[in-house]
Amino acid sequence: MSSKSKGGDTVARRWTLLLCLGSFVTGLLFTNRMWTVPEAKDIIRANKAKEHREELVVEGYYSKIMDQKEEARKILGEEGSTTEDDLQMLNKAISNLEMELAAAKMAQESILKGSPIPQELKVIKTRRHKYFMVIGINTAFNSRKRRDSVRDTWMPQGEKRKKLEEEKGIVIRFVIGHGATSGGILDRSVEAEDKKHGDFLRLNHVEGYLELSAKTKTYFATAFSLWDAEFYVKVDDDVHVNIATLGNTLARHRLKPRVYIGCMKCGPVLARKGVRYYEPEHWKFGGDGNKYFRHATGQLYAISNELAAYISINQHILHKYVNEDVSLGSWFIGLDVEHIDDRKLCCGTLPDCEWKAQAGNTCVASFDWSCSGICDSVDRIKEVHQRCGENESTIWNAVF
Repeated sequence: MSSKSKGGDTVARRWTLLLCLGSFVTGLLFTNRMWTVPEAKDIIRANKAKEHREELVVEGYYSKIMDQKEEARKILGEEGSTTEDDLQMLNKAISNLEMELAAAKMAQESILKGSPIPQELKVIKTRRHKYFMVIGINTAFNSRKRRDSVRDTWMPQGEKRKKLEEEKGIVIRFVIGHGATSGGILDRSVEAEDKKHGDFLRLNHVEGYLELSAKTKTYFATAFSLWDAEFYVKVDDDVHVNIATLGNTLARHRLKPRVYIGCMKCGPVLARKGVRYYEPEHWKFGGDGNKYFRHATGQLYAISNELAAYISINQHILHKYVNEDVSLGSWFIGLDVEHIDDRKLCCGTLPDCEWKAQAGNTCVASFDWSCSGICDSVDRIKEVHQRCGENESTIWNAVF
């Protein structure tokens, strides 16, 4: 083949890639403009400050669209780059656009509902530092003592927590929504606690026991919009975690695009009202005595970046069952997702986790099945940490 023909093929390939990106961006813009917006009579703009917030979000979003388009043009115009390089960079640009779109949708929803926009979404930034994992610790308003017990054991505090983010790419936050009465005593209490510790992720979500599925969905969507991480983890605030061991466990699966990691189970579908974990939609799972599909137990599980993106983009149409771990499993059951069943994520407490630690098989997470967490965790988690926890230096020496 002549050099002229080879050059023509290269130009053709690059124009094809550019056209693909152009079509994708056009689709995003079209989708963005086609969002369902209530009629003007249904939207009451309280003051000009709210309009300014909306303009800030929209302008930030479209400016990033233009930045990404320009980046792609530079990529496709570079001399000496290969088709494989072009595709990788193009995929990165598309991924950035998807994340910006998810963030813009969340901000717009907050505006239309009259809710405060998270500080991180007020100015939408280009995808920043790449993080390894985000650990969201699910907590409630009445769990202050549990949070303090976690802070006193496995969760680094102050400068150490910031160092963990900067050097290891590990973000840890307590995850909580808002009270039924906005700005009430419950919200003010958490705000004061957050001012002291700076370790909360506040969600656009009203707290409630029967709303855990909605909270889980909102957590993953919010975390995805704020931090570009390889993995997103959810853990309860009465579970003991060894962070370095968790990181090493997840790192073994980092080359798999869609992974769902946890202790997989398939318990019975409870159809009798009044029992714990009663499933109002039990009829969807067949007749009496049926079991759920395989899904990760709710004390701790992790999902990869692509699955968090899927939740973020499709959050408005993902069905919520009463049990949040069932809900999460249902969102993935029909997708091309690899389920990883790792029993290190669900060790028992003493003496189980201690025996395993002494044998060199340190647990990722420890809790009591009978309590769905560490029984009397406020009083017992310190002992579990002392006898089953990894050495404090382990996390700083770990390479993920």
